[in-house]
Amino acid sequence: MKHTFSLLLSAVFALSATTVHADIKAGQSAPAFTLTDIQGASQSLAQYRDKYVVLEWFNSECPFVQKHYESGNMQSLQQRFGDKGVVWLTINSTNPNSSNYRDPARSREIVQEWKMKPTALVLDPDGKVGKMFGATATPHMWVIAPGGKVIYAGAIDDKASFRQADIKTAKNFVTAALEDSLAGKQVAVAAAPAYGCSIKY
Repeated sequence: MKHTFSLLLSAVFALSATTVHADIKAGQSAPAFTLTDIQGASQSLAQYRDKYVVLEWFNSECPFVQKHYESGNMQSLQQRFGDKGVVWLTINSTNPNSSNYRDPARSREIVQEWKMKPTALVLDPDGKVGKMFGATATPHMWVIAPGGKVIYAGAIDDKASFRQADIKTAKNFVTAALEDSLAGKQVAVAAAPAYGCSIKY
C-alpha cells in the first residue's frame, strides 16, 4: 500500500514528457552542450569525451532529491565513481522565476551544507539542456560512455519514493550501468521510467 501511494505521489510530481523537446535514450549519442558551473567555469560534454559522464538533474527543494542527499547516498555515489575517473555533472534546470531557483551563491552554500561531491554543479536557467535531453524530473539520470554514447537513461533506482529507508533495498540503476560498463559487460538495464519532482522549466 505504501509503495502504491509513493507511485501515485511520484505521478503527481512527474512532468509530462510532452512539455520537453527530446528524449535521449540509451544507444544514442549524447547531444553536445556547454554550461557554466556555480564557480563561473565552463563545463562542456566535449571536454570529457574520453571519460564516463553521469548527468544528474537536480533541485535542492525536491523531496526526492533530498532523500538521496540527506541520506548521503548521492554524495557516496559521486565520491565512489569520481575515484574511478567518472565525471559527474549535476544540472539544475530550474527557471529563475520559480520559487525553487537557487542562484550560484546559494547553490555554493548548498554544495557545502550537503557535502556534495560532483565534478561540477551547473545551472541551466533557460532549460535548454534539460529539454535537449528530455529531462522531466529530479533526479533524472543519464550515463554516457567514453566516445559519447548514452548507456543508461532514467530513474536513479527502482523505488519511486522519497523515503530514505527505501534506498537500502532499491536497485540503483546508475550504479549497475557503470559497474557493468566499467567491467566490459553489456549494461543489463539501460532505461527505467524517471520519477521525482517535475523540473521547473
